[in-house]
This record gives sequence, C-alpha cells and structure tokens, in this order.
Amino acid sequence: MFTLRSRVLRGAVLVAFVLAASACRPAARDAPAAVPSDAATAIPGVLAASADAWNAGDLAGHVRPYADSATFMGRDGPIQGRDRVGETLARSFWLDGRPKQQLSFDRIVVRPLGDRHALTTGHFLLTGGGEPDRAGWFSLTFEKTASGWQIVHDHSS
Repeated sequence: MFTLRSRVLRGAVLVAFVLAASACRPAARDAPAAVPSDAATAIPGVLAASADAWNAGDLAGHVRPYADSATFMGRDGPIQGRDRVGETLARSFWLDGRPKQQLSFDRIVVRPLGDRHALTTGHFLLTGGGEPDRAGWFSLTFEKTASGWQIVHDHSS
C-alpha cells in the first residue's frame, strides 16, 4: 500500500515529468501565414479591363468576366446568365451600340474567401455623354476558374 508520503512524491514526479516534457516541446508559434491569394492583384485588373471594354464600346468585352451562369441583382430581382446581363446593360446604359457614359471603378477592396473565391466591393462612376453623372456601389463575388477570375454574382446599386 502506498503511504501518503509516497503518493505526494509520486505526484511531484509526475508533475515534474509533465513540465519537463512541455519544455522539450517546440515553442508554439503563430499559425503559418496564409499564402496570399492572387485575387488582390488579379481582380482589380479584371475590373480595369472590363471598364476599358465598356468605354471602347465593346459590351461583349465588358461582360466577358461574368461566368455563363452569373447572377446580377436587377431592379426586378436576379438576372441569370452572362448574355442576359449584357442585354440588360445594353437596354439601360447604351444607345446606338455605344455606352451613353464612360465607366470607371474606384475604392476597390478585394477580400479573399479561400483560394478560389473572393468578395470584391467598390464604387462605380458613369460620367459624360451629356447626362448627369451616375454613381453607386457594388459587391461582386468572384470565382477562380481555369480561365481566370470570373464574376459569379453582381449586386450593384
């Protein structure tokens, strides 16, 4: 049978062993830094190319970043598909095959959502064409595909 003294000694040895084992373990480090997503550099370029296409009168080039199945939140609810998004933009913002105004984006913030998705927010501005300036905010959900970053959802207001 163990005496009180042997139990205390045994407990002390156990505590000493646990402390020694803990001291031998490598020091806890911060989690390794996440590999930066290329979204933060690629997506602003996608948006710049899209605005350049718009300003050059190339509607197909402007909507090229949209996935075939992309959704666009319109006044009357979601619009499904790249082609329908283009048709809607043409009816609302184009005249005689040309944009009524020039488009620019600013205040772009890209928030990676893992390696293959990103939420992008920003501000758009339509100017010129003898019409009042129009401005608003947007949020875009991008997905990285084999052909690059594509817009899978657009909510602009």
